[in-house]
Amino acid sequence: MNDLDFKGRTVLVTGGERGIGQRICFDFALRGANVVINYPIDKELESAEKTERVIKENSGNAICLKADVRNAIQVDEMVSKCIEKFGKIDVLVNNAGVTRDNLLIKMSEEDWQYVIDVNLTGTFNCTRRVIREMMKARYGRIVNISSIMGIAGNAGQTNYAASKGGIIAFTKSVAKEFGSRNITVNAIAPGYVVTPMTEVLPEETKRAFLDKVLIKRFGEPKDISNVVLFLASDMASYITGQVIVVDGGLML
Repeated sequence: MNDLDFKGRTVLVTGGERGIGQRICFDFALRGANVVINYPIDKELESAEKTERVIKENSGNAICLKADVRNAIQVDEMVSKCIEKFGKIDVLVNNAGVTRDNLLIKMSEEDWQYVIDVNLTGTFNCTRRVIREMMKARYGRIVNISSIMGIAGNAGQTNYAASKGGIIAFTKSVAKEFGSRNITVNAIAPGYVVTPMTEVLPEETKRAFLDKVLIKRFGEPKDISNVVLFLASDMASYITGQVIVVDGGLML
């Protein structure tokens, strides 16, 4: 028996149209899951449809569903459509995330609130809605994508670090509430991973990160996806409320 076989399972990935989320969608689909690719706004539709098309070309099953995770009504509509299509949601991956970096003294209230709303409130909205379905089924796997910045903090990223630290506390609290219902809730804290979000960083910033990585390479989306698959699998059925750091030794 393949321990990473998700045939018959339905997986919802927020921010699944690109970067780490896209790779997570591909990897679940390759292992038989029904994949729901969430994307936030119209300009991301092309990327989401491309992700869906690649999955279907490889004999997978996927649909794209638009929802701004900041908006509880849109999240409710997305989940309802998912249930209508596949009948259930077994795995939720709260991956949607944004950055708007600046020093605290220069950070606007808008930039603070936007990052908190997408990263933290979005995780709350999706988890609160999906966990109702998991409670009915008495089964569920939730994986939240945090960051090492949520553990260590980072100058110029007070909004991002606060949102990701909040996800860690949220993860532990939800795990305590729903463990008795056979629902596990874990978080992953990636280090520097090559994605469209990190590629815009200055070269000197990238070099500074790389100098601290013990494995001497940047992370790739597959490095995060591999851990998501494990935490969503039956191999991890006795793991909940944990934060798995995936950073190549950056924080040591």
